[in-house]
Amino acid sequence: MTEPTPELDQAEQDLRSVDEQIARVLQAAVRPRPVRVAISEAQGLLCAEEVVAEHALPGFDQAAVDGYAVRSVDVRAEGDEPVQLPVVGEIPAGSRQPRRLQPGQAVRVATGAPLPTLADAVVPTAFTDGHPAKVTVHRSVPSAGYVRRTGEDVQIGDVAVRQGDTIGAAQVGLLAAVGRSKVLVYPRPRVSIVSVGDELVDVDRTPSTGQVYDVNSYALAAAARDAGAEVSRVGIVPSDPKRLRETVEGRLLMSEVVVVAGGAGGSAGDEVQAALADLGRIDMARVGMHPGSAQGFGRLGPDSVPTFLIPANPMSALVVFEVLIRPLIRAARGTRNPHRRTVSARLLSPVSSTKGRRGFLRGQLLRDESTGEYLVQPLGTSGAHLLASLAEANCLVNVDEDMTEVPAGEQVKVTFLAQRG
Repeated sequence: MTEPTPELDQAEQDLRSVDEQIARVLQAAVRPRPVRVAISEAQGLLCAEEVVAEHALPGFDQAAVDGYAVRSVDVRAEGDEPVQLPVVGEIPAGSRQPRRLQPGQAVRVATGAPLPTLADAVVPTAFTDGHPAKVTVHRSVPSAGYVRRTGEDVQIGDVAVRQGDTIGAAQVGLLAAVGRSKVLVYPRPRVSIVSVGDELVDVDRTPSTGQVYDVNSYALAAAARDAGAEVSRVGIVPSDPKRLRETVEGRLLMSEVVVVAGGAGGSAGDEVQAALADLGRIDMARVGMHPGSAQGFGRLGPDSVPTFLIPANPMSALVVFEVLIRPLIRAARGTRNPHRRTVSARLLSPVSSTKGRRGFLRGQLLRDESTGEYLVQPLGTSGAHLLASLAEANCLVNVDEDMTEVPAGEQVKVTFLAQRG
């Protein structure tokens, strides 16, 4: 493994560390104001209130199985002798007619049916001969046997869904079960994606000489949705300063995050920065990472909306998104840990990295079935432009700033990407 190089040129010394840039970005995270939505629209959002049950669940004593409602004392016999009880009626699920059970009687009940007064147990049909008029019970049941008691699941005053919980299928079901049709949630952060460049054409057109398809607005919009954002893919905006400024200014009024791809690096980046200068300050920094070192970040407009200027190269743009923009979106959603999961894995092939910069290299993460050890195969490490290799990757291999060569067999930190399939 290569030793750290003690002397760095001035450009490398001026690099901002990845950790410092992440900290700056996360300080700008603002959670959208809570909104009340129908529970059918709440899935995947974070709950913004403590939902206190105003009704017990279940709301009444009910049969847990099809069978016969009885007094448990009436089906206890000496030894294993069967007991016969007259069946004095039937209660279906949903019945609202009160019924009273007399000692020594049984009432046929369906699953979910309310128990008659005095009944404290249900004998499953399988424990009986199933006779509709005079049932023979072959096995006794204890008090409360096969009964869902009032408030057994949730009692009045219990917190059914806590603030900060992600609302999934079970939470939606619980909200419905306690009689809530609406719930206060934190909405998804609104993210606008803009691609800048006179060389860009949309995917439904044929590029002429010197033109390329707009990859970034589609790829970054998909990445933002995966992070949990509500996405507006603005698409291609010409590099004309007036048009660009008007477009970004408009998006600032309806977004919690704005991303401008093609707005960092070279003369094009200088032009974008100049066009947006009167909307607020954008800090153009070279961050100690590769790919994606050249980037800009600031808070623009009257609401100080976090705004990113990122490279035009799609591979670099997606890596910058993973490292910096995705954590901001997750933090704005209120996620407790906005970062992807990381593990240590053994390299199956050597990798090279740029001196003084943290490398984020594409890889395929594997698991040794016999030992449980994580293994990682680097992909396409020879170029930052290889988008196809990122499509095959399920992780990013993190190479420390002080390493330029890491041999096969060494342990490296690996960041999970979204699972495929």
